[in-house]
Amino acid sequence: MGDKDKEVDIEAELLAAGKEMDKDAEIERILSVFKLNAYAVLELQPGVPESDIKKVYRNKSLLIHPDKTTNPKAPEAFDRLKKAQTVLMDEKARAEIDEYIADARMLLMRERKLTADDEETRGEEFARAWREKTTWVIMDEEKRKRRQMEAQLREEGRAQKKEEEEIAERKRKREHEDAWEKTRDTRINSWRDFQKGKAPADGKKKKKKMKVVG
Repeated sequence: MGDKDKEVDIEAELLAAGKEMDKDAEIERILSVFKLNAYAVLELQPGVPESDIKKVYRNKSLLIHPDKTTNPKAPEAFDRLKKAQTVLMDEKARAEIDEYIADARMLLMRERKLTADDEETRGEEFARAWREKTTWVIMDEEKRKRRQMEAQLREEGRAQKKEEEEIAERKRKREHEDAWEKTRDTRINSWRDFQKGKAPADGKKKKKKMKVVG
């Protein structure tokens, strides 16, 4: 093998090593950002067209696909990437995240007493603080949803218990009515016998007492 061939091999190895480093770096980046912020996972900004979402997702998914790298963290990173793309391609889910991001910016500006025209809002430090505030807003909203879900489950549990009690009560009433109906003939016959003055079971008639006059 000549010197030229060796140089080509070395360049190929360096290129492959560089690509592997890029893959590892991207995997670490995806796993380090807040996974519920789909924009952060895909490194996109609100307002981007769907074509950009698809393009970025395709490029990143090809880079970190578990079949393309031996990095053991690749499956988890790829899963987060796919979920982020799914969220941003869903109109309702994307609108919800957009609202969280807008709320975070408003809260941050209110805390710092800033206006949209202030230069500070366009700096990197503000952008970092905005990302942190967005994380806080999303987490707070998730906690609210969880509390709401738990309350709903408790209410559904109470409603189910009430329904079960009502069903049991109706069953008791039916059983009572059935038992009452089954003894109907016996009760009717007993009443008829009483009306006819039927003798008691021992066959003896009661003597009438004579009233003494005088």
